[in-house]
Amino acid sequence: MQRTSFANFKCPAARALDSVGDWWSMMILRDAFHGLTRFDEFQKSLGVAPNILTRRLAHLIDEGLFEKRLYNERPARYEYVLTDKGRDFFPVLMALFSWGRRHVPQEDLAFLLGNAASGEERQPVLVDAASGEELKPENTCLLPGPAADEGDRERIARMRAYYLGIDA
Repeated sequence: MQRTSFANFKCPAARALDSVGDWWSMMILRDAFHGLTRFDEFQKSLGVAPNILTRRLAHLIDEGLFEKRLYNERPARYEYVLTDKGRDFFPVLMALFSWGRRHVPQEDLAFLLGNAASGEERQPVLVDAASGEELKPENTCLLPGPAADEGDRERIARMRAYYLGIDA
């Protein structure tokens, strides 16, 4: 089944989803943040079919999240190293992990987030870098960006009016 591409959408969330690809890609990225770099390591950790893993790694390389590096010449063996763009995915993964932590039954949790130095459990929240305020639906809205056309601006204005309780 061919999936829809969001590559031409103006929305950063849609473009990001297109860049990451699917759940296998997110799981590969998760494992990369825990030090895995080699095909066989990813395959063993995830139990994913080799053809799927090959496609997902190629997509992540094409999208600039991984760099493929030769680590053995005979036979040719490669490792997959996170790029800066790939490392920038970490907060997204932590937000997803945190959301899952809140909504998975306690008895089903095999993993928690912890402080690497102290071992204390972490409770991540998304905050505004300038104010330190926690981002919530009640205090966050869309604003028009540089590529917004008149239709986008009208839609954003309607949504903002709704959040503010104003008749648009």
